[in-house]
Amino acid sequence: MDCTLEESAQEAESLGVQGPDGSQEDGGEDGLSEIFRLLQMDVEHEHREEEARPANSAAWGSKNVQRKQRHWERIVSSKKSKRKQEKERRKVKRAEDPGTCPQHSKRFLKALTKEKLLEAKHSGPRLCVDLSMTQHMSKKELSRLAAQIRRLYGSNKKASRPFWICLTGFSTDSPLYEECLRMNDGFSAYLLDVTEEDCFSLFPLESLVYLTPDSEQALEDLDQNTVYVIGGLVDESIQKKVTFQKAREHSVKTARLPIQEYMVRRQNEKNYHSEILAINQVFDILSTYFETHSWPEALKKGVSPGKGYILRNPVDDGQPKIPDGVGEAPKVS
Repeated sequence: MDCTLEESAQEAESLGVQGPDGSQEDGGEDGLSEIFRLLQMDVEHEHREEEARPANSAAWGSKNVQRKQRHWERIVSSKKSKRKQEKERRKVKRAEDPGTCPQHSKRFLKALTKEKLLEAKHSGPRLCVDLSMTQHMSKKELSRLAAQIRRLYGSNKKASRPFWICLTGFSTDSPLYEECLRMNDGFSAYLLDVTEEDCFSLFPLESLVYLTPDSEQALEDLDQNTVYVIGGLVDESIQKKVTFQKAREHSVKTARLPIQEYMVRRQNEKNYHSEILAINQVFDILSTYFETHSWPEALKKGVSPGKGYILRNPVDDGQPKIPDGVGEAPKVS
């Protein structure tokens, strides 16, 4: 019985939420209501156990309930006091530093994010994720792709200058769609376009640039009049040139991220070096470059150390290093 009440006390202590500065804040009136609900449950449990005890233990049980109740009251009082002190502390801090940005509510931040994403639909750069190649993917590969879509969308929400995302070749009755619903909370409410059409019929072919590591042309800059296409393909067997060949079949321009121009191979035990990135990693690179116009900074953001590449050191004024045997990196627009 004591163990049960102590566990409930610990649960009550955990009802506080993490504040923006790392401090524990009270959950408000809802948190206090939850505390009293737990207390009522424990008292009812106590009374049930008292009824099952012999008559001579009734006095002991009653005193124990009172002791636990006083303990709960001290918890509630303490949390109220801490909450009041924290409010006062924040008030004093704002008075001392009026230039500090005010703390916005979650509702305000959510509305601000929605506004930015909708604005990107009309004036932002466009990114298309080609999901027309998923029919031969295993359940494990579909799960990994669904997770990458979640990370990509999460990064776009946090970006100060978000892209407008379009998922093409994406049927709502496909296994991938079901996996996205299962793995990604609120997926059906994502602020992006979803269509069964493929990117080659949805957009003018001359406006497309298909990003593939097999292209001979390095991407130099981002053009807001261009739709950049990423192949939504997770293939553990690593079939080469799948996206490159698909782009060529439709006479679409291709480009690769300038990894070779700004990074060098790093020695590792497995001698592993790969320019194949997850779709969310490719997006992180594009998004960072769009905000900073720095390929070294963008590549550092998206190319993980496990890929076997590191930035050239030093980078001369951010200018690319052209690999041996390769001409000047053309601009793709």
